[in-house]
Formats: sequence, C-alpha cells, structure tokens
Amino acid sequence: MSARDLIVGEAELDSQEDDESFDEETGEVRPKTNGVNGINGHIDDSSEEEDDDDDEEAAAAIRKDFIVEDDEEPEERERRRRERKKRRREEREEEEAGLDEEDFDLIGEANPEFERRTTNEPKLKRLKRGHKEDRDGHRPKGVDNIFDSEEEDEDDYRNQRQLHRADPRNARDEFADFIEEDFEGPDGAPDDDDADIARTTGRAYTGIKDATGLDEAALEDMKEAFGEGDEYDWALNIQDQEDEAEQRVIDPDDPDAIAKGLELKDVFEPSQLAEKLLTDEDNSIRAVDVPERFQLARKPYKDLLLTPEQFKERGNWISDLIWDRKGLPSELKDPFRKAVAKVLEFMAVDEYEVPFIIQHRKDWLIHSQKVPVTPDPSNPGAPDTVLDAKKLLTHSELWRIAEFDLKFRALVEKRNALSDTYTRLQDMADFQDDILEDMLPTATTMEELQDVQDYLHFQHASRLANLAAMNASSAANGTHRRPGSSKALFDRVRNSKVYGLVRAFGITADAFAQNALKEGRPHYTEDPTERPDDLADSETIMDPPDYSTGAQCLKAAKAMFAEEIFLSPRMRKLMRLAYYQDGVIECFRTEKGLRRIDENHPYYDFKYLRNQQMRDFARQPDLFLRMIRAEEEGLVEIKIRMQNAESFKKKLYSVIESDNFSEVADAWNRERREVLDMAILKLNKIMARGVKENLKNECEDQVAQRCREEFTKRLDQAPYKPKGMQLGTIPRVLAISNGAGAFGREAVCWAWVEEDGRVLENGKFTDLFLGDPERGQEDGVDVKALVKLVERRKPDVIGLSGFSADTRKLYKLLEEIIERKDLRGAEYEDEDNIERTDRLDLVIVNDEVARLYQTSQRAMLEHPGFAPLTRYCVGLAKYLQNPLKEYAALAKDIISITLDPAQSYVPQEKIFKFLETALVDIVNLVGVEINDAVSDWYTANLLPYVSGLGPRKAQQLLKVINLNGGSVATRAELVGDADQQRIGAVGQRVWANCASFLYIDFDSSDQDADYLDNTRVHPEDYELGRKMAADALELDEEDIEAETSENGLGAIVRKLVRDDQQEKVNDLILEEYAEQLERNFNQRKRATLETIRAELQVPYEELRDNFTLLSSEEIFTMFTGETRDTLYEGMVVPVSIKRVGEDYIEARMDCGIEGTIPLSEISSRSDISPRQLFQQFQTVQAKIMYLNRKTLAATFSLREEEVRHPAKKEHDRVPGDWDDAQERADKESMKEQNDVSGRTQRVVKHPLFKPFNSAQAQEFLGSQARGDVVIRPSSKGVDHLAVTWKVSDNIYQHIDVLELDKSSQFSSGGTLKIGGKYTYTDLDELIVNHVKAMAKKVDEMMLNEKYQNGSKAETERWLSTYTEANPKRSVYAFCIDPKHPGYFFLCFKAGQHAQLQSWAVKVVPQAFELQRNMYPDMMSLCNGFKLLFTNMQSGKRR
Repeated sequence: MSARDLIVGEAELDSQEDDESFDEETGEVRPKTNGVNGINGHIDDSSEEEDDDDDEEAAAAIRKDFIVEDDEEPEERERRRRERKKRRREEREEEEAGLDEEDFDLIGEANPEFERRTTNEPKLKRLKRGHKEDRDGHRPKGVDNIFDSEEEDEDDYRNQRQLHRADPRNARDEFADFIEEDFEGPDGAPDDDDADIARTTGRAYTGIKDATGLDEAALEDMKEAFGEGDEYDWALNIQDQEDEAEQRVIDPDDPDAIAKGLELKDVFEPSQLAEKLLTDEDNSIRAVDVPERFQLARKPYKDLLLTPEQFKERGNWISDLIWDRKGLPSELKDPFRKAVAKVLEFMAVDEYEVPFIIQHRKDWLIHSQKVPVTPDPSNPGAPDTVLDAKKLLTHSELWRIAEFDLKFRALVEKRNALSDTYTRLQDMADFQDDILEDMLPTATTMEELQDVQDYLHFQHASRLANLAAMNASSAANGTHRRPGSSKALFDRVRNSKVYGLVRAFGITADAFAQNALKEGRPHYTEDPTERPDDLADSETIMDPPDYSTGAQCLKAAKAMFAEEIFLSPRMRKLMRLAYYQDGVIECFRTEKGLRRIDENHPYYDFKYLRNQQMRDFARQPDLFLRMIRAEEEGLVEIKIRMQNAESFKKKLYSVIESDNFSEVADAWNRERREVLDMAILKLNKIMARGVKENLKNECEDQVAQRCREEFTKRLDQAPYKPKGMQLGTIPRVLAISNGAGAFGREAVCWAWVEEDGRVLENGKFTDLFLGDPERGQEDGVDVKALVKLVERRKPDVIGLSGFSADTRKLYKLLEEIIERKDLRGAEYEDEDNIERTDRLDLVIVNDEVARLYQTSQRAMLEHPGFAPLTRYCVGLAKYLQNPLKEYAALAKDIISITLDPAQSYVPQEKIFKFLETALVDIVNLVGVEINDAVSDWYTANLLPYVSGLGPRKAQQLLKVINLNGGSVATRAELVGDADQQRIGAVGQRVWANCASFLYIDFDSSDQDADYLDNTRVHPEDYELGRKMAADALELDEEDIEAETSENGLGAIVRKLVRDDQQEKVNDLILEEYAEQLERNFNQRKRATLETIRAELQVPYEELRDNFTLLSSEEIFTMFTGETRDTLYEGMVVPVSIKRVGEDYIEARMDCGIEGTIPLSEISSRSDISPRQLFQQFQTVQAKIMYLNRKTLAATFSLREEEVRHPAKKEHDRVPGDWDDAQERADKESMKEQNDVSGRTQRVVKHPLFKPFNSAQAQEFLGSQARGDVVIRPSSKGVDHLAVTWKVSDNIYQHIDVLELDKSSQFSSGGTLKIGGKYTYTDLDELIVNHVKAMAKKVDEMMLNEKYQNGSKAETERWLSTYTEANPKRSVYAFCIDPKHPGYFFLCFKAGQHAQLQSWAVKVVPQAFELQRNMYPDMMSLCNGFKLLFTNMQSGKRR
C-alpha cells in the first residue's frame, strides 16, 4: 500500500470529504462525487443505470423515509429517463466546450476589450469555498461547494447513492447532511492542508469515445442512423425553463423580483424576511397611508371601532389619569379636558403624530385668556388687558396620551368581548344578571374587567359550557357534540338543594359588598328560624349522594358563599381600594438572602425594610424594582398587607352580621364570620399579587421616563461650536485616544475627520512626551509630529477619551503641549471683522457611542483597514460633529447605553420604546434635508424617526426618490406628480405628517424653488407665510398678482429674501390676524404665525442646546466605571502595590486610580521599613483616606486599625421602617456560625487574589468580561486554592487547585495540580495555560456559526422548526449548559421525524472533549461528531 493510498483512506474517513451535502437555501441533497461524470472511478454510463432505476429509487426513498409505491406509471419513469439523458448530454457538451481560466486569460491578452464571463451569484448568499482540485479545474459538486444554490437532480441523487452503496469505501448514512463548510482557514479561504488530505483518486472521464469504445467514423454512422437525439429538445427546454424559474434566487433589492416568477417568501426564511422588513405585513404597512408607528401600535386593535360615547369616555378617562399629576389650578380642569380631547381627535381622526401636533397644533395645547390690568396713568395708550397663556400639555404628556389611547382601546375591546358574550348567553337562555349589567359598563380598569370576567365564568359556568358546545357544533358543520357531563363543585352546589343553605345566610354577596361600599340603599341580613347545623340536617337541604350529612351540606354551603364573596366584583373593588389606601409593603430576607446579603451588598438597604407605603416608592421607583429583582433571585420575599387589617375585618363583620339578639342569630353570625374569613384570605392573595404587579409596572414606567429625559438631554446637543462660528456649524476634529493602554508605554491613536465626515488621516504616536529644556532633555519625536499635524490641518477642536484613568494623564500632557507650543485653532472673524485665532480647544468626549461604534459592523464596513482604537477615535470625532446622527445610527443598540442606574431592572423593550420617542422628538426638532438623506446614509438613519415615517416607510421613501431621479425639488413631489411623471413616495396622510420636517435647501438661482420648502412651515400654512411676506413688503393685491403670475406662488417670499427684507416681518402685528383666523375659520394659529415669522428670517434655525461638556463626576465615572455610591472615602478596597520607597508606597486600584501611602499610614510601627513589610506587585487591603475625583488620585492607609474599621454608609431611616431586632438576631446567628466554621483568612500575593467566598466572587465577576478570573481561598483547607472564572453571563466555574511543595502553611505551593491531571508551577502559568486556554475555547465555541445563543429548550425548538421547514435535511447546533459550567450541549436532529438528541461537550485546556475524544478546534469537533454518529449508526445497522 502506498502513502497516497493512506492519505486517500484518511480523507475518506473524514465526513467532510465523503458525506452527503445539502443546500442550505433549497434543501436539495447532493451526493459527493469524485470525477467529472463518475463516482469513485465508475463511468457514468446510462445503460448501466437504467436497468436498476426502480431499485435505486426504492432504496433511496427508503433511506429518505418515504413510502415506495410499486404501481408507478411507466410513462413517468420513461420521462425521467429522458430528462436524465438530456442533462448528462448537456453536461458533457458543456465540459467539452468549456474554457478554463488560462483560456480566458489568453483571450483577455489578445483582446483587451474582451470582458471575462462571470457567474451571476445571487445576493444574500454565503461564501462558497472549494479545495485545490476545484481551483485547478472542473470538479463535480461535493463537500466543498455544499452550499451551492443550484439543486442537484433528484434522480442523479438516487443513482449516485446506489453507486456509493456498492463501494464499501463510500459508506454513507442519513447523517451526512451535517457537513457544512468545515474546511476553512482563518481568513475565510480554504485550508490548504485539509484540501491536500481530501484529494480524491477517482478517474477523470475523458469523453464519449472512451465511454462507448467507438471511433469518430462509427459515431458519425450512428448519428446518421439514429439522429442527433434533439427532436424533443423544445419540450425539454420548456421543462428546464420552469425548473430554472422555480430554483431562481431572488434579489430582495430587485423591484421586479416577483414578476420574474417567485416571491421572496418562497426562497428566504421568514426570519430573514422579517429582519429586512420584507414580509407581507411589512409591505402592507408601506402601502397603507397611515403613520407607521400608529399602524404598529394599533395592530391588536385595528378592527376596533369606537362609538361616539366611547370617544367622549376616552377623553375623560385619559384626562383623569393625567390631571392628578399636573398640579394645575382647578379652574383649568375644563380647558385641560378639552385639550386632551382635541389631541385625541388629532391622533385618532386626523392620524397626526406627536411631533406634528406639538409643531403645528400647539395653539390647542395652550390656554390663553385676556386678563385686565390696572391702567397706567403715565401711559394712557397702553392696552387695558394682557394675554395670559398657560401650557396645558407637554411633550412627554402627548406621548403618554398616545400610550393611554392604546390602553383604552384594549379596555374597550375586552369590555366589548364580555358584553358580546353576555348577549349571546341571553339569546341562548333568557335570563338577566343585574350585577353584570351594573358593573360591566362602569368598569374603567383592566382589573375591574377581569373581576367581571371571573364573576361571569363562575356564575354562568354551565351556560358558557353550553354556548361553547353550540359554537363547536356549528363550526363542525352539523357534527353534534355532547356537553361535558362532569360539573364543577360549585355548579353542583348551585344546582342542588344545598344552595338553599347558602340563601339562608340572609344576605347575598353582592348586597354585602354594596353595604360595605355604601352604595345604594342598605341591605339587611335576615336570620332563619333554625340554627345552621339543624337546618343543614333537614330534608330540605340534604341532597344525597353528594351531600348526605348535615356537616357536608354546611361545609359546602360555606365554601359556596365564600366563593361568591371572593368573586363578587364589588367586593374586589372594595378590597382593591383598601389596599391602595392602607396597604404597606414589607421585605423579608430568605435563608439564602441571610447568607448572601451582607452590609456591602447592594440589596442590604432593603433587607429588613418594613411598613412602606405605596407613595414611598413613587419617590424612589428603583428601590422597588431592586426588591423585585432580589425576590426573583430568591434572596428576599415581598409581602403586601393592609396596615389595619384587623380593624378593617371587624368593620366587615359588622356589615355581614345580623342585628338580632338570639342564640340562633349568634350561631349564624359565627358562620358568617367564618365565611368572611375564608373569602378575605383568598382576596388578600389576589389583591397583593395585583398591587405588586401594578406597582412594578408603574415603577418601570417611571424609570423608563427618567431614561427618556436623560436621553433627550444627550440628543438635544448641537455639534461642537468652533469659536467664531454659528451654532450648528460642523467642526473639523482631531480625535486622540490611548484606549486602555498604559500611559507612556503604549501607542496613542489619532484620526483626523473633516466636517463632511471623511477620515483623511490617521496614525499613532509612540513617543509622545515633553522634554525638560533645563535638563537638556528633548521632546519626544511625536510631539513635533503632533505640532505639524495641527499646523497643517488647523482643527477646530481636539477630542480625547479612553477606557482607563490613564487617559486623564494623556489629557494633562496634551494640555501642556498646547500651552507650551502655543497650538491654535482655525482663523475666524470676530465682531469687528478682524481675523484672529484662539488657543486650540481640548475636550474630553463622552465615548458611550464610540465604544459601540469601534466594534460594530458599520465601522468595519466604513473603515475596514483601521485598528479598533482608530475606529474608536473616528467615533469620538463624529460624536463631536453631530451627536444626534451618532445616536440615531445605533438603532436598537441605544438600549446598550446606560442612562439610569436602575435601567437594567426594566425590560429592554420598554426602555427602547421610551428612547425612541426621544429620538422622534429631537429628529423632528432638527429636521432632515431630504436630498442629503438620499445621498448620505448617516442622514438617512434619521428618516425612520420623522413624523409619519418609520423604518419601512423610510425605505420606501428613499427607494421611490431614487426611481424618480435621485433628488427632490419640492415637498409636493413626495406625493407624486403625474405631469412630471413622478411616483408618489408617500400618501397624503403620511405626507401631511412629515412634510414640514423634510426640508430642501433653497437655491436662489432656481426660479421654481420655494423658499418655504426650506423652513419649518407646513405646506398647509404656505399661504399664511406668503401673505405675511406680502404684508411685510407692503404689496397690494395687484403687485402680488403680477409677481406671482410671472414668477409663481413662491415669488413673494423669494422677493423678500432676495431684497434682504426679512427683518420687516418683525413689524407685523400678528395678534389681530390670529384672532381673525380663529373667529372666521376656527383655526388657532397664534403660535404658528410666530413660527412663520421666525422661519422667514432664519430657516430651520439650530434650536438644540450647545454641546454639553462632561462634568468632573461624569468623567470620573467614564474613566473608572465607579460612582459616588460604589467608591467613596473610608471604603476598604484591594490595591496593587506599584512601588515601595523608603518613606512611601505607590499603589493602584482595580479601577485605575493611583495613589500614595505616606509613611504614617503604612504601619503603626515606626521601626520597620516599608520594604520589610511589603513588596512590589503585592495585593493588599487599603482604606481610602482621600479621593480626588477630578484628578483621579487618592491617598490610602494600610494601618491595621484603619483597615478594620471601614466607613459605613449612612442610611436615613424613619423609625418603624427597619426591623432592627431581626437585623441584630441575624448578625448574632451569622457570628455564631462563623465562630464554629471559621478559619484563618489567607492572603496570596497575586493581583487576581481576592478574599472572597464563591458568592462574592460571582458577584464581583458579574460585571466583568467573559474569561475574567478571581483567585480566592478554598474551603477545603490551607493546601487548596479556588479559582473562579466567568464562563458566560451568570455562569461561573469554580476550579479546585491543590497546592504541593508548600514551604509554610500560608505560602503558595510550588506545584499546583488541577483534577490530578494538570500540573503547573505557579498561578500565572495556571491562569494562562488553563483558565485562559479554556476561555479561548469558549469564545471559539460561542463565535461558531453552529452556536445558538439560547437555552437547550430553545435550541431544540429551533432544530424542530428547521427540520419541519426542511424535511430532507439534518441539522445540529451547540448551546451552553448553564447547570454545568464549562460544558455545552451538542443538540442534533437527523431528519424531520428523528428524535431530538444531545451530547455533552466539555471545554478543556486547548481542546474540546466529546465522548472521551479530544478535538483541538471546532472544525475537528464537528467532523469528529459526524464520524462518531456515523459509526454509531453503522453499528446499529449491523
């Protein structure tokens, strides 16, 4: 056997080379072939195949789990044979006539105009790769081009499967479909080593002469006798065209794709279409002329129609919800209600979004009235009244109205559904329920409607069952179905004689609730003449066999009456009012919380919290949300109770009891009290649950609103204003950063960004430091380079930021360079028109957007050759140039920005919804130049937030503009212009919403340009603007008519601008004009007229605030990640010693802040040198004595008496709000436990060592990156250490390290062993070669395309869904095992009907372990898995 045979054999074992492949897009299975027209050297002779066609197809069908039918038509088999012959003939002809790469190169050299033929690859398709043979010449499809979009012929698949089965070297199984592009190098190219191993040895097919054994003359004779065989090519061509149309890959960006024969949904997965907004629903949203955000929000209620009464009810309902928090005078309540009703009319009837209302209907949001003033004797001509205007609704409240409108629609929909159910019940069985008819129309909350629904299902359960049976029978086309024979317990009681005992209680549940609520006339409780037990024993009550004894009857009656009270809508209303008025919230720690929540834990401030009112959490909503999170973690239990529960219950006793004085009355009252106790017990549970849920939602809304307000501040920033320039001018920026690098030791990156956003230069500074002329020390080389760069480019500002406290040092250095070298910015003219320059500005930039930008796909596409830190600098520069565009470009990633400390406790969907409204507000405040949006995608990112638009309509808008020529001349063009053959980009309603927020730069040289198209003036108010311009120019009607007839409708405004007479509009008196418009046309336009006046002078003036510089506190948090709550003076923290001197020590905290330890704070003993106590790189506990948050410097103390007494946070607690007794008891208990199980605390000289237990280590690593490590003491003794590292979010692996060769009890071991298998000499080696090696493997696993970022159940659902959509394919995926850190699940499904299976994959240093086999990388793991499964299946078949 030769070496080549060994190599071939090795390749055949590899499932990638020999398994079947499958097309990911089409699901077609392709067998592996090893020759042009043959398999493993077998000649592809049709005469051999035809004899075994039926057997081959049957065998293939069996393997595919299909049923073989023996009665197949002969005509069908004959048709398939003809198709196979034709395809093989075409392949041979194409091969013989084909040109290889060298032929094309020769043609290109001879004829420079020749264009090389290229393959039309469909878009949105994975990269295909092949082995060396594929690059060298033609090869049939195999593993290498497994994802080729062309489908294999089904019959070829069967034939090749049969031939492979005949060759033992080509053993195959149904699991071969798993192979997917495993031979891949790091750069996406084929791995040459794997390709070499995978070479095949099949013989090449040389042509027809070799196959038939005939020479050319004999072939000619054969053709003359039998013809060319193309008599029926016309029919086969038609079939081929149909097949090609079915297999064509559609370009989603091709507008004619559907016309070519297929719809997108026929080719792409639903998730792909949804991601690109190309589903049928998305297309419908584009087509409907309603604002996109309205369509999405109202989707659940699109079929709901409100009656006029419900319209009025909605206005009052929403007004009541907002009014209580307004704090306006009571005399404004009626105008406020009218304003809310008008806003709802704008939203629901006119389909206007919030930005339109706030901009063009703001007069309806203001209440103005003339107030008389005292006459001024010195000014007899002064008016006797002044206009007093009060704003009724704010921006945020308009968004709340829109949200409340949705809630009201949900309320009405549910109420209508209940009313419809009640009506159908009445139609079926003639009855009347007064409680339903009273409570249903007056229900104003979802809780009250739920109460009514619960009552309906309880009181009329049997009728509802009959109604459901009738509906089912009618839906089954006459198939009758018997109603259920089993009845609920309470139905049996209600339909038995025992219910007479319920009536004997003397009052109904609803009457009792009415008395308690003091509604209507009072109802009196009547006592029967017999005692409860005597009456229960009577024949009138007992109802055998279910209720054959008096005790059974009484027990059932009491349970029934208690249930009626519990389900009474009025009783629930009473209890809900009591809970909201007198309810208190208390927090109780669990056994787990007792151990986990210590005084340094963030949850300690509510560990023993008691007696908190609802209003207390209104002031601090984050407190309740943290309590909810702690409860979810099992650390505390939240309990809600009524403050005066006993007195409340006694009041209810007095209401339900009778006033009679007798032994019988006392007996019945005892039973009534017991019934009430049973009902209240159940009511307490449901009320507490409802109050908790409502309070949680309210707190979430408050935190989300705080995030919105903070985000609005960050959006409401104009570009950084260069000196001497107007607000809104884009600066030229030089951005510099050292990233996370150590100052002075690592390179500093920089990028120069022009005002148009182009990055013209970038580079690095490696020798940037100032010398000392007095000592003869020269400046670093890069100081001169920086000076030359500034002098050449003349930046307006230098932006600086970074990831560590060392960035503050870089800032100080740049400040000194600017001052010493007198670096100056660009020249500008001052107020006296004198050219001047100022000292160059240096700004620390908020980097929250740049951090996301540097690793984003967007940055990699824009600057593919830049280093991540250079892209980070680009992000800083662009943030200085336009913060709004940078935030808008993040899209849904904006939720990654921290805006509030409690933001993480609120669902991300809710946070995004609130942040989106802030983006909508500011984008519409700034406006979008529509032609810039067409040519610049950064500007186009703003379009989805324009009023009336959204992602889908913005896409449609840009698409239509490009179809119309790529530019917009007037706003009116957006709705289409048949005369100019312009397609409408938006409908009339959407256009009305967005028109004024899409502006077009005014070109004075264009006679058709309308100046008002460049303003915030809405087209509906253009006539007002033109009239104001005419009045300012003092033109009469004849002058106006002459000007407009000659130069168009916009001529008057153009004349005003051309003559530079805009300031004349300030002389106009608009008040009278506004009164005239309101009086004659009912149009409130006072504020609109002021807007027109301002826009005629300065169109689309910059209304954002000045660029906000970061405060010292914000810079401190950005560079260190710490806040005043997490780092403060008096706190004890671990520090790493950098340098030990004779009388001082320099140390550094984990957050990067450096500080000194003076001699007096090192030790209380003055006779010992610091170098005798401490050494460099040692980690020790130190107390912060002084912290300078501006310079990021600190002073520490190492003295034992200081470290033992850290500062404690002072909590301002009201007496009675904290359970001091429980706190003391718990501390004593924990102290006793520590005394029993306590051990000497170890300290290891390593920067990663922390004196933590496992819980503290996990908490510490919670905010760290994946793969970060903590070394800590072990509970197994002084000869063990524990290493905890973060596998993934909330998943941590604890590694036990055995220490050998220890010189003393507390020293580190000279040999470290893990699991008796791995041995290391020190902790650094262990961290790098063990933990970091495993972390690298975890990253490799999670970055693999086969990894599913979800639970095992979610992964298995995905596998099932995938195989259902692709029944011919097998699929596998990896997911993490959260219960066993360091393990992953390999889940797989070998076909649609196969069983879901999973194997465990263990991460070990440098490898993955599967079934006790080691695999060095993911490709080897995948191939090994396939081979293991193949062998397992082969074993089963044997």
